Amino acid sequence: MRYLFEEYAIDTDLRELRRGTDMVSVAPQVFDLLEYLIRNRERVVSKDDLINAIWNGRIVSDAALTTRVNVARRVIGDSGEKQRLIRTLPRKGFRFVGQVRKAVGRTDAGVADNPVEPTKPTLTLPDKPSIAILPFANLSSDLEQEYFADGVVEDITMALSLFRWLFVVARNSSFTYKGRAVDVKQVGRELGVRYVLEGSVRKAGNRIRIAGQLIDAETGAHLWADHFDGASEDIFELQDHVTASVVGAIAPKLEHEEIKRARRKPIENLDAYNCYLRGLASFRRWTNDTNSEALRLFCKAIELDRSLTSAYGMAAWCYAVRRSYGWMNERVQESAEGTRLARKAVHLGPDDPVALCMGGYALAIIAREFDDAAAFMDSGLTVNPSFAVGWMLSAWLRVWRGEPDLALEHVAHAMRLSPLDPYVSGMQGAAAYAHFLAGRYGPASSWAEKSMRENPNFVAAVCMSAASNALAGRLEQAQSGIARALQCDPGLRASNLGDLAPFRRAVDLATFAKGLRKAGLPK
Repeated sequence: MRYLFEEYAIDTDLRELRRGTDMVSVAPQVFDLLEYLIRNRERVVSKDDLINAIWNGRIVSDAALTTRVNVARRVIGDSGEKQRLIRTLPRKGFRFVGQVRKAVGRTDAGVADNPVEPTKPTLTLPDKPSIAILPFANLSSDLEQEYFADGVVEDITMALSLFRWLFVVARNSSFTYKGRAVDVKQVGRELGVRYVLEGSVRKAGNRIRIAGQLIDAETGAHLWADHFDGASEDIFELQDHVTASVVGAIAPKLEHEEIKRARRKPIENLDAYNCYLRGLASFRRWTNDTNSEALRLFCKAIELDRSLTSAYGMAAWCYAVRRSYGWMNERVQESAEGTRLARKAVHLGPDDPVALCMGGYALAIIAREFDDAAAFMDSGLTVNPSFAVGWMLSAWLRVWRGEPDLALEHVAHAMRLSPLDPYVSGMQGAAAYAHFLAGRYGPASSWAEKSMRENPNFVAAVCMSAASNALAGRLEQAQSGIARALQCDPGLRASNLGDLAPFRRAVDLATFAKGLRKAGLPK
Protein backbone atom coordinates (compact mmCIF):
# COMPACT_ATOMS: atom_id res chain seq x y z
CA MET A 1 0.00 0.00 0.00
CA ARG A 2 1.17 3.50 -0.76
CA TYR A 3 0.05 6.60 1.16
CA LEU A 4 0.48 10.10 -0.26
CA PHE A 5 0.51 13.28 1.83
CA GLU A 6 1.80 16.71 0.86
CA GLU A 7 4.95 16.01 -1.25
CA TYR A 8 5.65 12.68 0.53
CA ALA A 9 4.88 9.06 -0.41
CA ILE A 10 5.28 6.15 2.01
CA ASP A 11 5.34 2.63 0.52
CA THR A 12 4.49 0.04 3.18
CA ASP A 13 5.44 -2.91 0.92
CA LEU A 14 8.87 -1.57 -0.09
CA ARG A 15 9.27 0.19 3.29
CA GLU A 16 10.32 3.38 1.54
CA LEU A 17 9.62 7.02 2.31
CA ARG A 18 10.12 9.47 -0.54
CA ARG A 19 9.89 13.23 -0.82
CA GLY A 20 9.16 13.84 -4.47
CA THR A 21 11.78 11.76 -6.27
CA ASP A 22 14.22 11.73 -3.33
CA MET A 23 14.51 8.81 -0.92
CA VAL A 24 14.29 9.79 2.77
CA SER A 25 16.36 7.76 5.21
CA VAL A 26 14.19 6.42 8.04
CA ALA A 27 15.08 4.12 10.95
CA PRO A 28 12.93 0.93 11.08
CA GLN A 29 11.10 1.82 14.32
CA VAL A 30 10.44 5.35 13.10
CA PHE A 31 9.05 3.96 9.82
CA ASP A 32 6.78 1.59 11.74
CA LEU A 33 5.58 4.40 13.99
CA LEU A 34 4.85 6.66 11.04
CA GLU A 35 3.03 3.91 9.18
CA TYR A 36 0.93 3.05 12.25
CA LEU A 37 -0.10 6.68 12.80
CA ILE A 38 -1.06 7.09 9.14
CA ARG A 39 -3.08 3.85 9.02
CA ASN A 40 -4.93 4.90 12.20
CA ARG A 41 -5.30 8.55 11.28
CA GLU A 42 -9.05 8.56 11.93
CA ARG A 43 -8.51 8.27 15.68
CA VAL A 44 -6.25 9.35 18.51
CA VAL A 45 -3.54 6.73 19.14
CA SER A 46 -2.58 6.27 22.79
CA LYS A 47 0.95 5.67 24.07
CA ASP A 48 -0.05 2.11 24.96
CA ASP A 49 -1.26 1.54 21.40
CA LEU A 50 2.12 2.63 20.04
CA ILE A 51 4.10 0.58 22.53
CA ASN A 52 2.08 -2.56 21.76
CA ALA A 53 2.30 -2.05 17.99
CA ILE A 54 5.93 -0.91 17.64
CA TRP A 55 7.67 -2.43 20.65
CA ASN A 56 5.43 -5.49 21.11
CA GLY A 57 4.48 -4.42 24.61
CA ARG A 58 7.99 -4.07 25.98
CA ILE A 59 8.58 -1.41 28.63
CA VAL A 60 9.48 1.89 26.93
CA SER A 61 10.07 5.18 28.72
CA ASP A 62 8.08 8.28 27.87
CA ALA A 63 11.33 9.99 26.85
CA ALA A 64 12.16 7.22 24.35
CA LEU A 65 8.67 7.35 22.88
CA THR A 66 8.77 11.14 22.60
CA THR A 67 12.16 10.92 20.88
CA ARG A 68 10.82 8.50 18.24
CA VAL A 69 7.78 10.71 17.62
CA ASN A 70 9.99 13.76 17.21
CA VAL A 71 12.21 11.90 14.74
CA ALA A 72 9.10 10.84 12.79
CA ARG A 73 8.04 14.47 12.66
CA ARG A 74 11.46 15.57 11.51
CA VAL A 75 11.67 13.15 8.56
CA ILE A 76 8.37 14.50 7.17
CA GLY A 77 9.22 18.17 7.71
CA ASP A 78 7.13 18.61 10.85
CA SER A 79 8.09 19.70 14.37
CA GLY A 80 6.78 19.59 17.92
CA GLU A 81 6.08 23.31 17.72
CA LYS A 82 4.18 23.29 14.42
CA GLN A 83 2.53 19.86 14.72
CA ARG A 84 1.31 20.26 11.16
CA LEU A 85 1.07 16.52 10.48
CA ILE A 86 1.56 14.68 13.79
CA ARG A 87 -0.32 16.25 16.66
CA THR A 88 0.22 15.55 20.36
CA LEU A 89 -2.93 15.51 22.47
CA PRO A 90 -1.92 15.78 26.15
CA ARG A 91 -3.00 12.83 28.31
CA LYS A 92 -4.61 11.24 25.24
CA GLY A 93 -1.93 10.36 22.70
CA PHE A 94 -1.08 11.23 19.11
CA ARG A 95 -2.86 11.62 15.81
CA PHE A 96 -1.76 12.00 12.19
CA VAL A 97 -3.80 15.00 10.97
CA GLY A 98 -2.39 15.44 7.45
CA GLN A 99 -4.60 14.87 4.41
CA VAL A 100 -3.76 11.37 3.09
CA ARG A 101 -4.54 9.69 -0.23
CA LYS A 102 -4.17 5.99 -0.90
CA ALA A 103 -2.55 4.97 -4.19
CA VAL A 104 -2.04 1.82 -6.19
CA GLY A 105 0.63 1.13 -8.79
CA ARG A 106 4.10 2.63 -8.79
CA THR A 107 6.40 4.73 -10.92
CA ASP A 108 10.18 4.58 -10.85
CA ALA A 109 10.11 7.48 -8.43
CA GLY A 110 8.00 5.45 -6.04
CA VAL A 111 5.03 7.77 -6.41
CA ALA A 112 1.54 6.54 -7.23
CA ASP A 113 0.79 6.45 -10.95
CA ASN A 114 -2.91 5.73 -10.47
CA PRO A 115 -4.13 7.55 -7.38
CA VAL A 116 -7.61 6.84 -6.08
CA GLU A 117 -8.21 10.61 -5.99
CA PRO A 118 -7.01 12.09 -9.30
CA THR A 119 -5.43 15.51 -9.51
CA LYS A 120 -8.17 18.11 -9.26
CA PRO A 121 -8.75 20.13 -12.44
CA THR A 122 -8.77 23.91 -12.48
CA LEU A 123 -12.36 25.13 -12.23
CA THR A 124 -13.82 28.13 -14.02
CA LEU A 125 -14.70 31.02 -11.72
CA PRO A 126 -18.45 31.55 -11.30
CA ASP A 127 -20.09 34.72 -12.61
CA LYS A 128 -20.19 36.28 -9.14
CA PRO A 129 -17.66 36.70 -6.31
CA SER A 130 -16.69 33.33 -4.85
CA ILE A 131 -15.08 32.25 -1.59
CA ALA A 132 -13.95 29.12 0.23
CA ILE A 133 -13.67 29.07 4.02
CA LEU A 134 -10.89 26.63 4.86
CA PRO A 135 -10.80 24.64 8.12
CA PHE A 136 -9.24 26.73 10.88
CA ALA A 137 -6.01 25.33 12.30
CA ASN A 138 -6.10 24.24 15.93
CA LEU A 139 -2.86 25.59 17.40
CA SER A 140 -3.71 24.24 20.86
CA SER A 141 -2.98 20.82 22.22
CA ASP A 142 -6.61 20.54 23.36
CA LEU A 143 -8.62 18.35 20.97
CA GLU A 144 -11.82 20.09 22.06
CA GLN A 145 -10.65 23.26 20.32
CA GLU A 146 -10.64 21.34 17.03
CA TYR A 147 -14.40 20.85 17.34
CA PHE A 148 -14.82 24.51 18.25
CA ALA A 149 -12.72 25.61 15.25
CA ASP A 150 -14.79 23.41 12.92
CA GLY A 151 -17.98 24.88 14.38
CA VAL A 152 -16.78 28.43 13.74
CA VAL A 153 -15.99 27.58 10.11
CA GLU A 154 -19.39 25.93 9.61
CA ASP A 155 -21.18 28.97 11.05
CA ILE A 156 -19.20 31.41 8.90
CA THR A 157 -19.86 29.30 5.80
CA MET A 158 -23.59 29.23 6.53
CA ALA A 159 -23.78 32.97 7.28
CA LEU A 160 -21.91 33.97 4.11
CA SER A 161 -24.06 31.68 1.98
CA LEU A 162 -27.05 33.90 2.87
CA PHE A 163 -25.60 36.70 0.71
CA ARG A 164 -27.17 35.96 -2.68
CA TRP A 165 -24.48 37.89 -4.57
CA LEU A 166 -21.78 35.61 -3.16
CA PHE A 167 -20.85 32.08 -4.26
CA VAL A 168 -19.74 30.09 -1.19
CA VAL A 169 -18.12 26.67 -1.56
CA ALA A 170 -19.83 24.00 0.55
CA ARG A 171 -18.23 22.89 3.79
CA ASN A 172 -17.62 19.34 2.56
CA SER A 173 -15.42 20.57 -0.28
CA SER A 174 -13.48 23.06 1.85
CA PHE A 175 -12.83 20.46 4.54
CA THR A 176 -10.93 18.21 2.14
CA TYR A 177 -8.00 20.56 2.90
CA LYS A 178 -8.19 19.94 6.64
CA GLY A 179 -4.81 19.31 8.21
CA ARG A 180 -2.89 20.25 5.07
CA ALA A 181 -0.45 23.07 4.46
CA VAL A 182 -2.06 24.61 1.38
CA ASP A 183 -1.22 27.11 -1.30
CA VAL A 184 -4.22 29.44 -1.53
CA LYS A 185 -3.63 29.94 -5.26
CA GLN A 186 -3.93 26.18 -5.74
CA VAL A 187 -7.06 26.11 -3.56
CA GLY A 188 -8.53 28.86 -5.71
CA ARG A 189 -7.86 26.87 -8.88
CA GLU A 190 -9.14 23.57 -7.49
CA LEU A 191 -12.32 24.97 -5.91
CA GLY A 192 -12.95 27.66 -8.53
CA VAL A 193 -12.97 30.59 -6.11
CA ARG A 194 -11.51 34.08 -6.14
CA TYR A 195 -11.16 34.48 -2.37
CA VAL A 196 -10.06 32.23 0.48
CA LEU A 197 -10.65 32.74 4.19
CA GLU A 198 -8.31 30.89 6.52
CA GLY A 199 -7.72 31.09 10.24
CA SER A 200 -6.57 29.50 13.47
CA VAL A 201 -7.68 28.86 17.04
CA ARG A 202 -5.34 29.05 20.02
CA LYS A 203 -6.17 28.47 23.69
CA ALA A 204 -4.16 29.79 26.64
CA GLY A 205 -5.60 29.14 30.08
CA ASN A 206 -9.27 29.97 29.93
CA ARG A 207 -8.85 32.39 27.00
CA ILE A 208 -9.33 31.55 23.34
CA ARG A 209 -8.01 33.58 20.41
CA ILE A 210 -9.42 33.13 16.92
CA ALA A 211 -7.47 34.71 14.05
CA GLY A 212 -8.61 34.99 10.44
CA GLN A 213 -7.35 36.39 7.16
CA LEU A 214 -8.99 36.96 3.79
CA ILE A 215 -6.78 36.31 0.77
CA ASP A 216 -7.17 36.98 -2.94
CA ALA A 217 -6.59 33.51 -4.39
CA GLU A 218 -5.57 34.89 -7.77
CA THR A 219 -2.74 37.09 -6.48
CA GLY A 220 -2.11 35.79 -2.97
CA ALA A 221 -2.63 39.33 -1.60
CA HIS A 222 -3.95 39.69 1.95
CA LEU A 223 -7.14 41.76 1.94
CA TRP A 224 -8.14 41.63 5.61
CA ALA A 225 -6.91 40.16 8.89
CA ASP A 226 -8.10 40.33 12.48
CA HIS A 227 -8.33 38.34 15.69
CA PHE A 228 -10.98 37.86 18.35
CA ASP A 229 -10.54 36.94 22.02
CA GLY A 230 -12.97 35.48 24.52
CA ALA A 231 -13.39 33.26 27.56
CA SER A 232 -13.67 29.51 27.05
CA GLU A 233 -16.58 29.26 29.49
CA ASP A 234 -18.69 31.35 27.09
CA ILE A 235 -17.82 29.15 24.13
CA PHE A 236 -21.12 29.40 22.22
CA GLU A 237 -21.40 33.14 22.77
CA LEU A 238 -17.82 33.51 21.56
CA GLN A 239 -18.59 31.38 18.49
CA ASP A 240 -21.59 33.58 17.64
CA HIS A 241 -19.51 36.74 18.18
CA VAL A 242 -16.71 35.51 15.94
CA THR A 243 -19.14 34.50 13.20
CA ALA A 244 -20.94 37.85 13.26
CA SER A 245 -17.69 39.82 13.38
CA VAL A 246 -15.98 37.92 10.56
CA VAL A 247 -19.00 37.99 8.28
CA GLY A 248 -19.67 41.65 9.07
CA ALA A 249 -16.08 42.54 8.24
CA ILE A 250 -15.46 40.55 5.10
CA ALA A 251 -18.82 40.87 3.31
CA PRO A 252 -18.32 44.63 2.71
CA LYS A 253 -14.65 43.98 1.95
CA LEU A 254 -15.55 41.43 -0.72
CA GLU A 255 -18.12 43.79 -2.21
CA HIS A 256 -15.52 46.59 -2.24
CA GLU A 257 -12.98 44.37 -4.03
CA GLU A 258 -15.59 43.36 -6.61
CA ILE A 259 -16.51 47.00 -7.20
CA LYS A 260 -12.83 47.77 -7.88
CA ARG A 261 -12.75 44.92 -10.42
CA ALA A 262 -15.90 46.16 -12.12
CA ARG A 263 -14.55 49.69 -12.41
CA ARG A 264 -11.49 48.40 -14.26
CA LYS A 265 -13.62 46.85 -17.01
CA PRO A 266 -14.43 48.76 -20.21
CA ILE A 267 -17.97 50.14 -20.03
CA GLU A 268 -18.95 48.40 -23.28
CA ASN A 269 -18.10 45.00 -21.78
CA LEU A 270 -20.19 45.30 -18.63
CA ASP A 271 -22.72 42.59 -17.89
CA ALA A 272 -25.72 43.04 -15.56
CA TYR A 273 -23.84 42.25 -12.37
CA ASN A 274 -20.93 44.57 -13.19
CA CYS A 275 -23.38 47.37 -14.00
CA TYR A 276 -24.90 46.72 -10.58
CA LEU A 277 -21.49 46.91 -8.89
CA ARG A 278 -20.64 50.18 -10.63
CA GLY A 279 -24.01 51.50 -9.54
CA LEU A 280 -23.13 50.71 -5.92
CA ALA A 281 -19.86 52.62 -6.26
CA SER A 282 -21.67 55.70 -7.60
CA PHE A 283 -24.50 55.50 -5.08
CA ARG A 284 -22.13 55.63 -2.10
CA ARG A 285 -20.74 59.03 -3.11
CA TRP A 286 -24.01 60.77 -2.03
CA THR A 287 -24.34 63.58 -4.56
CA ASN A 288 -27.13 64.42 -6.98
CA ASP A 289 -24.99 63.58 -10.02
CA THR A 290 -23.65 60.29 -8.64
CA ASN A 291 -27.15 59.28 -7.55
CA SER A 292 -28.37 59.86 -11.11
CA GLU A 293 -25.45 57.82 -12.46
CA ALA A 294 -26.16 55.01 -9.99
CA LEU A 295 -29.82 54.97 -11.00
CA ARG A 296 -28.84 54.77 -14.69
CA LEU A 297 -26.52 51.81 -13.98
CA PHE A 298 -29.09 49.94 -11.88
CA CYS A 299 -31.68 50.38 -14.62
CA LYS A 300 -29.13 49.16 -17.19
CA ALA A 301 -28.52 46.09 -15.02
CA ILE A 302 -32.29 45.41 -14.95
CA GLU A 303 -32.44 45.80 -18.72
CA LEU A 304 -29.67 43.20 -19.11
CA ASP A 305 -31.09 40.81 -16.52
CA ARG A 306 -34.75 41.11 -15.53
CA SER A 307 -34.21 38.60 -12.70
CA LEU A 308 -31.57 40.70 -10.89
CA THR A 309 -33.87 41.64 -8.01
CA SER A 310 -31.16 43.46 -6.05
CA ALA A 311 -30.95 46.02 -8.87
CA TYR A 312 -34.68 46.75 -8.53
CA GLY A 313 -34.20 47.35 -4.80
CA MET A 314 -31.20 49.63 -5.25
CA ALA A 315 -32.91 51.62 -8.03
CA ALA A 316 -35.90 52.14 -5.72
CA TRP A 317 -33.55 53.29 -2.95
CA CYS A 318 -32.05 55.81 -5.38
CA TYR A 319 -35.50 57.34 -5.81
CA ALA A 320 -36.06 57.35 -2.04
CA VAL A 321 -32.81 59.30 -1.56
CA ARG A 322 -33.75 61.71 -4.36
CA ARG A 323 -37.04 62.40 -2.62
CA SER A 324 -35.40 62.93 0.79
CA TYR A 325 -32.65 65.22 -0.54
CA GLY A 326 -34.89 67.30 -2.83
CA TRP A 327 -33.16 66.02 -5.98
CA MET A 328 -36.30 65.04 -7.89
CA ASN A 329 -36.86 67.05 -11.06
CA GLU A 330 -40.27 65.55 -11.86
CA ARG A 331 -41.65 64.73 -8.43
CA VAL A 332 -44.87 62.98 -9.47
CA GLN A 333 -43.33 60.85 -12.22
CA GLU A 334 -40.19 59.97 -10.25
CA SER A 335 -42.19 59.07 -7.16
CA ALA A 336 -44.41 56.79 -9.24
CA GLU A 337 -41.38 55.11 -10.84
CA GLY A 338 -39.68 54.67 -7.47
CA THR A 339 -42.80 53.06 -6.05
CA ARG A 340 -43.11 50.78 -9.10
CA LEU A 341 -39.51 49.60 -8.74
CA ALA A 342 -39.94 49.07 -5.01
CA ARG A 343 -43.01 46.87 -5.56
CA LYS A 344 -41.15 44.93 -8.26
CA ALA A 345 -38.23 44.38 -5.89
CA VAL A 346 -40.24 43.01 -2.96
CA HIS A 347 -42.48 40.81 -5.12
CA LEU A 348 -39.79 39.42 -7.44
CA GLY A 349 -37.25 38.90 -4.64
CA PRO A 350 -38.98 37.20 -1.69
CA ASP A 351 -35.66 35.53 -0.80
CA ASP A 352 -33.39 38.48 -1.63
CA PRO A 353 -32.60 40.64 1.43
CA VAL A 354 -31.35 43.54 -0.72
CA ALA A 355 -34.57 43.62 -2.73
CA LEU A 356 -36.74 43.29 0.39
CA CYS A 357 -34.90 45.83 2.56
CA MET A 358 -34.18 48.49 -0.05
CA GLY A 359 -37.51 48.04 -1.78
CA GLY A 360 -39.35 48.05 1.53
CA TYR A 361 -37.59 51.20 2.70
CA ALA A 362 -38.46 52.98 -0.55
CA LEU A 363 -42.13 52.11 -0.02
CA ALA A 364 -41.96 53.83 3.36
CA ILE A 365 -40.16 56.96 2.13
CA ILE A 366 -42.01 57.47 -1.16
CA ALA A 367 -45.42 55.84 -0.70
CA ARG A 368 -45.61 56.21 3.11
CA GLU A 369 -46.51 52.50 3.43
CA PHE A 370 -44.79 52.12 6.80
CA ASP A 371 -46.41 48.87 7.93
CA ASP A 372 -45.84 47.03 4.66
CA ALA A 373 -42.29 48.34 4.63
CA ALA A 374 -41.64 46.91 8.11
CA ALA A 375 -43.02 43.53 7.07
CA PHE A 376 -40.85 43.34 3.94
CA MET A 377 -37.72 44.48 5.77
CA ASP A 378 -38.29 42.03 8.61
CA SER A 379 -38.56 39.27 5.99
CA GLY A 380 -35.30 40.39 4.42
CA LEU A 381 -33.49 40.28 7.76
CA THR A 382 -34.95 36.85 8.47
CA VAL A 383 -33.48 35.64 5.16
CA ASN A 384 -30.08 37.09 6.06
CA PRO A 385 -29.60 38.19 9.69
CA SER A 386 -26.01 39.25 8.83
CA PHE A 387 -27.10 41.99 6.40
CA ALA A 388 -25.76 45.07 8.21
CA VAL A 389 -27.14 47.67 5.76
CA GLY A 390 -30.57 46.07 6.10
CA TRP A 391 -30.42 46.57 9.88
CA MET A 392 -29.41 50.21 9.31
CA LEU A 393 -32.39 50.89 7.05
CA SER A 394 -34.64 49.07 9.49
CA ALA A 395 -33.38 51.45 12.20
CA TRP A 396 -34.33 54.45 10.05
CA LEU A 397 -37.76 52.96 9.40
CA ARG A 398 -38.27 52.61 13.17
CA VAL A 399 -37.28 56.27 13.55
CA TRP A 400 -39.93 57.34 11.06
CA ARG A 401 -42.49 55.09 12.80
CA GLY A 402 -41.71 56.74 16.17
CA GLU A 403 -39.99 53.72 17.77
CA PRO A 404 -36.68 55.12 19.11
CA ASP A 405 -35.78 52.21 21.39
CA LEU A 406 -36.20 49.65 18.61
CA ALA A 407 -34.30 51.94 16.25
CA LEU A 408 -31.33 52.03 18.64
CA GLU A 409 -31.40 48.22 18.95
CA HIS A 410 -31.20 47.88 15.18
CA VAL A 411 -28.42 50.49 14.91
CA ALA A 412 -26.40 48.65 17.55
CA HIS A 413 -26.86 45.39 15.67
CA ALA A 414 -25.80 46.95 12.36
CA MET A 415 -22.67 48.48 13.89
CA ARG A 416 -21.74 45.26 15.67
CA LEU A 417 -22.02 43.37 12.39
CA SER A 418 -20.06 45.92 10.35
CA PRO A 419 -18.35 48.68 12.37
CA LEU A 420 -16.33 49.86 9.33
CA ASP A 421 -19.21 49.67 6.87
CA PRO A 422 -19.32 52.16 3.94
CA TYR A 423 -22.73 53.21 5.27
CA VAL A 424 -21.56 53.82 8.85
CA SER A 425 -22.61 57.49 8.61
CA GLY A 426 -26.16 56.27 8.02
CA MET A 427 -25.97 54.10 11.14
CA GLN A 428 -24.72 57.02 13.21
CA GLY A 429 -27.39 59.30 11.76
CA ALA A 430 -30.15 56.86 12.70
CA ALA A 431 -28.81 56.77 16.27
CA ALA A 432 -28.92 60.59 16.37
CA TYR A 433 -32.56 60.68 15.28
CA ALA A 434 -33.55 57.93 17.73
CA HIS A 435 -32.03 59.86 20.66
CA PHE A 436 -33.74 63.04 19.43
CA LEU A 437 -37.14 61.33 19.48
CA ALA A 438 -36.45 60.21 23.05
CA GLY A 439 -35.66 63.81 24.08
CA ARG A 440 -31.95 63.16 24.58
CA TYR A 441 -30.56 66.16 22.67
CA GLY A 442 -26.97 65.80 23.91
CA PRO A 443 -26.46 62.26 22.53
CA ALA A 444 -28.45 63.26 19.43
CA SER A 445 -26.04 66.09 18.56
CA SER A 446 -23.03 63.90 19.39
CA TRP A 447 -24.13 61.10 17.03
CA ALA A 448 -25.04 63.65 14.36
CA GLU A 449 -21.52 65.12 14.53
CA LYS A 450 -20.02 61.64 14.13
CA SER A 451 -22.20 61.05 11.08
CA MET A 452 -21.19 64.40 9.55
CA ARG A 453 -17.51 63.59 9.97
CA GLU A 454 -18.02 60.41 7.95
CA ASN A 455 -20.22 62.09 5.31
CA PRO A 456 -20.15 65.92 5.27
CA ASN A 457 -22.92 65.96 2.61
CA PHE A 458 -25.38 64.00 4.73
CA VAL A 459 -27.99 66.75 5.04
CA ALA A 460 -30.19 64.72 7.41
CA ALA A 461 -27.34 64.51 9.92
CA VAL A 462 -26.53 68.22 9.49
CA CYS A 463 -30.17 69.12 10.20
CA MET A 464 -30.25 66.86 13.23
CA SER A 465 -27.13 68.57 14.60
CA ALA A 466 -28.84 71.95 14.18
CA ALA A 467 -32.19 70.88 15.67
CA SER A 468 -30.76 69.07 18.70
CA ASN A 469 -28.34 71.90 19.49
CA ALA A 470 -31.15 74.45 19.19
CA LEU A 471 -33.46 72.58 21.58
CA ALA A 472 -30.54 72.10 23.98
CA GLY A 473 -29.98 75.88 24.03
CA ARG A 474 -26.76 75.89 22.01
CA LEU A 475 -27.90 78.46 19.45
CA GLU A 476 -24.52 79.35 18.01
CA GLN A 477 -23.81 75.73 17.03
CA ALA A 478 -27.41 75.38 15.82
CA GLN A 479 -27.19 78.43 13.55
CA SER A 480 -23.89 77.21 12.14
CA GLY A 481 -25.59 73.90 11.41
CA ILE A 482 -28.45 75.51 9.52
CA ALA A 483 -26.03 77.50 7.38
CA ARG A 484 -24.27 74.26 6.50
CA ALA A 485 -27.59 72.50 5.80
CA LEU A 486 -28.63 75.23 3.36
CA GLN A 487 -25.32 74.86 1.57
CA CYS A 488 -26.11 71.17 1.08
CA ASP A 489 -29.76 71.82 0.11
CA PRO A 490 -30.56 75.47 -0.76
CA GLY A 491 -34.24 74.59 -1.20
CA LEU A 492 -34.68 73.27 2.34
CA ARG A 493 -37.56 74.95 4.19
CA ALA A 494 -39.66 74.24 7.26
CA SER A 495 -42.61 73.70 4.91
CA ASN A 496 -40.99 70.76 3.04
CA LEU A 497 -39.33 68.96 5.96
CA GLY A 498 -41.66 65.99 5.44
CA ASP A 499 -39.55 64.84 2.50
CA LEU A 500 -36.28 64.93 4.44
CA ALA A 501 -37.78 63.43 7.59
CA PRO A 502 -40.98 61.47 6.83
CA PHE A 503 -42.13 61.02 10.44
CA ARG A 504 -45.38 59.13 10.70
CA ARG A 505 -46.35 60.92 13.94
CA ALA A 506 -47.15 64.61 13.53
CA VAL A 507 -45.71 65.38 16.98
CA ASP A 508 -42.28 64.09 15.93
CA LEU A 509 -42.19 66.23 12.79
CA ALA A 510 -43.40 69.25 14.80
CA THR A 511 -40.59 68.86 17.35
CA PHE A 512 -38.01 68.53 14.57
CA ALA A 513 -39.39 71.59 12.75
CA LYS A 514 -39.40 73.57 16.01
CA GLY A 515 -35.72 72.90 16.55
CA LEU A 516 -34.80 73.84 12.98
CA ARG A 517 -36.87 77.04 13.02
CA LYS A 518 -35.20 77.99 16.29
CA ALA A 519 -31.85 77.40 14.59
CA GLY A 520 -32.87 79.76 11.78
CA LEU A 521 -34.40 77.59 9.03
CA PRO A 522 -36.61 79.71 6.73
CA LYS A 523 -40.33 78.91 6.66
